[in-house]
Amino acid sequence: MIIGIDASRANQEQKTGVEWYSYYLIEELKKIPLKSQEKIILYSPHKLKGKLGVLPSGWEEKVLSWPIVYLWTQIRLAGEMLFRSPDLLFVPSSGLPFLLPRKKVITVHDLGFKHFPESYTLFQRFYYFLVHFWSIRIASRIIVPSEFTKKDIQKEFGIAKEKIKVIPLGFQQQNRKNLKKEVISLLNKYELNSPFFLYVGRLEKKKNIVGLIEAYQRFRRSTSKSLIPKLILVGRPGYGYSDIQKSIFSTPGVKELGYLSSKELSLIYSQALAFVFPSFYEGFGIPLLEAMANGCPILSSWAGSLPEIGRDAVLYCDPLNLDSITQGMLTLFEKEEKRKALIKKGYQRVQFFSWKKCAQATKKVLFSSLK
Repeated sequence: MIIGIDASRANQEQKTGVEWYSYYLIEELKKIPLKSQEKIILYSPHKLKGKLGVLPSGWEEKVLSWPIVYLWTQIRLAGEMLFRSPDLLFVPSSGLPFLLPRKKVITVHDLGFKHFPESYTLFQRFYYFLVHFWSIRIASRIIVPSEFTKKDIQKEFGIAKEKIKVIPLGFQQQNRKNLKKEVISLLNKYELNSPFFLYVGRLEKKKNIVGLIEAYQRFRRSTSKSLIPKLILVGRPGYGYSDIQKSIFSTPGVKELGYLSSKELSLIYSQALAFVFPSFYEGFGIPLLEAMANGCPILSSWAGSLPEIGRDAVLYCDPLNLDSITQGMLTLFEKEEKRKALIKKGYQRVQFFSWKKCAQATKKVLFSSLK
């Protein structure tokens, strides 16, 4: 039995949600021994980098070179499926190639393009709809990270619930011992002083960054304390970034750091006054787990899957109401006991999630789909 996995996203240098999901899932799958008749092939347009390229027994790397940036999955991987197809292909993102083996499994993380079309270009909306429509209907099984996304797919595409398997994502636990020097180095590198609010994620319209900055402006006007926390934004630019950039430049106290490594992220979470995540829509929300694992209290919107993931370990706000976001920031700034309570609940809640559990459940779906 041969299973092929699209490792192109996992192999990218700078990773965000889907890329980290692909990477950590593959790394945990490697730890599960294969039977003698089982084999896994990792497909990528480039040679696998770092730990990803260290393969255990029964695993194989196959580089499928492609001269351009786009359409590797839909064309180059499709060509491989035509001539040298595995028994099953697993794509950890929502786009299947146009030529496929009889068995195929995908992960659909969310349907944000349908609910917030204004956050995407016209081409992106067309492309995402086409790819999702094709992939969701043709897939043998569909993996989703939350019950929210499962119900969303059932509603929008009329897919039977039996075809969809909910497998929550995990988080990467960093070594938290002897980090004082690393913390000081990080704060000096980015010229950060405590306290500060933190946002982590792509800087795009769907994430409500402009609303966050406006709510932060109101927060600055509302507090009477002399030491006002800064708002630190971590992440790569996305659609609508030009408007976000204007808000950043016009608002005192907002600082943009760009993309950080996973180790730097862990350190900056641990030093933040609170993590603020007023997104309009999320299929899961890995940053919530990262914040919980690093002892950072959370203010999150109640949109999408976020209440399902955070439960009572999070302070919630209405992403459409700036006063609601502002009041949440004031609460976490002024009430130390509230922050401590959320940190304690966060540590408890995050224990329900792990990449190990995610990998074990995913392997079960993949191999059961071959029967």
